[in-house]
Amino acid sequence: MDTVLLFILGVAVIVVGLAVSIGLHEIGHLLPAKLFGVKVTQYMIGFGPTLWSKRKGETEYGIKAIPLGGYISMIGMFPPNKNGGAARNATTGIFNTLIQEGEPKKNAIVTMVDDARQASADTIGEGEDHRAFYQLPVWKRIVIMFGGPFMNLVIAVVLFAVLLMGFGTAQASTTVGSVSACVLPATSTSQTCAADAEKAPGAAAGLKPGDTLISIDGTPITSWNQSTEIIRDSPGTPLAVVVERDGKQRTLTITPKLTERYTLDESGAAVVGADGKPVLTDVGFVGIGAASELVQQPASAVLPQVGSNIGAVVHMIANLPDRMVQVATAAFGPGERDPNGPISVVGVGRVAGEIASIDTIPVASKIASMLGLLASLNIALFVFNLIPLMPLDGGHIAGALWDGIRRTFAKLFGRAKPAPVDMAKLMPLTFAVVIVLGGMSLLLIYADIVKPINLFG
Repeated sequence: MDTVLLFILGVAVIVVGLAVSIGLHEIGHLLPAKLFGVKVTQYMIGFGPTLWSKRKGETEYGIKAIPLGGYISMIGMFPPNKNGGAARNATTGIFNTLIQEGEPKKNAIVTMVDDARQASADTIGEGEDHRAFYQLPVWKRIVIMFGGPFMNLVIAVVLFAVLLMGFGTAQASTTVGSVSACVLPATSTSQTCAADAEKAPGAAAGLKPGDTLISIDGTPITSWNQSTEIIRDSPGTPLAVVVERDGKQRTLTITPKLTERYTLDESGAAVVGADGKPVLTDVGFVGIGAASELVQQPASAVLPQVGSNIGAVVHMIANLPDRMVQVATAAFGPGERDPNGPISVVGVGRVAGEIASIDTIPVASKIASMLGLLASLNIALFVFNLIPLMPLDGGHIAGALWDGIRRTFAKLFGRAKPAPVDMAKLMPLTFAVVIVLGGMSLLLIYADIVKPINLFG
């Protein structure tokens, strides 16, 4: 019963954290919009039917039934069809661009553009034209639309700072975490020892998990890699290994066995030869593995970690079609999911629930893992929202930039100031993007239910 409750608690933490991230994302749009004088009629978390709302001044603040997004509604997001025409009220939300409460559904492509220009035209009251979004200078429009993703970036930086500087990252310690019972070839697929198998040198010498390495052959050990190098370079040579066990130091004599092991590069990955097979090297082998420990990192490690996560998300999005094919193949076939592949909010919640419910993980590590998940989610929101497609924030930013380019060229060549870019013409593409995103979301949710990624074996 406790495991179930912990699982639910883990899911709840992620749901609340995601809702807060979305709310702050929309505040990133709301604050500059109000600062620049744009009339904001709604600030909503979620979409669908309204569960609760309260009007303060000219803005209605509320929560909707489906907590998978959010939006602010600004007057005059799209310019009028012609001079003197009325502008359309629109929102920053992905799922609210096409479907507004009280609006009739439109199916024809032609009427999509028409509706985008004319529907809700009466939301701009008399004397409020100057408060329309499209009337703003280009840089102000960019600031408003970039404010949401930027807020997610700030959240991620703060969470990674707490994670790295407060909790630390898992690194190999100088404490023995595992001791192999026997010597198995590097190419062996078996993980069990036969009855007549030769004992591994570490086990034969009496090394035990929990022993802390103090020195090897008189050399003080300050890192696990240092001990590994000494062992690999000493096949057949008896080594005096001093360990600390139960507060007392003991000296053990261990003779590394000459054996073939995979050659590793600087990142720890196996080196592959010209024939496509891993390269083997004759080295000394003892048969021990390091226990990990959390090591606090300096402030200088935060931004590189954020940059690394951004790069990973960009790479995933760049390869998204192939990744989605892999997800579909695994979901509807016998294959397994790629643990590094895309997952839905359902999948993230499941991972959080598993982390919270595993008894062998210390509480500090559970909290650190939750922070890491939320930080990564905010990085994903930051990168994803900057994709230059409507209805994402990046689409509005691209439109504003194009507007600025046109105005700059008109000024350089002495031409009249051009009319604002008619983003309403992109509504058919916007509709297609929403359909594609919705389809991918449904596929990922289905895959996370029937073939979830198993990160914990």
